[in-house]
Amino acid sequence: MAEKANNEKKEGFLKRVAHRFVKGCKDMKGEIKKVVWPSKKQVINNTAVVLACCVIVGVFIWILDGALSGLVNLLLSSAG
Repeated sequence: MAEKANNEKKEGFLKRVAHRFVKGCKDMKGEIKKVVWPSKKQVINNTAVVLACCVIVGVFIWILDGALSGLVNLLLSSAG
């Protein structure tokens, strides 16, 4: 008797999991249909903006690093 009850519980659990999975797949397909995909021109433009920002931040860090290195060298040379 106990085995039969366990088997029914397992089947019920697997059925619920499978049902949720299938429902989730349907929901996902519906959401993907709502996505507005960017055009090739938008992708190229956004890529250019990101690359330009990376270059600007890199140059800023490079200048800041040079200035702070010079300051540390000045402080260390005057202390010794």
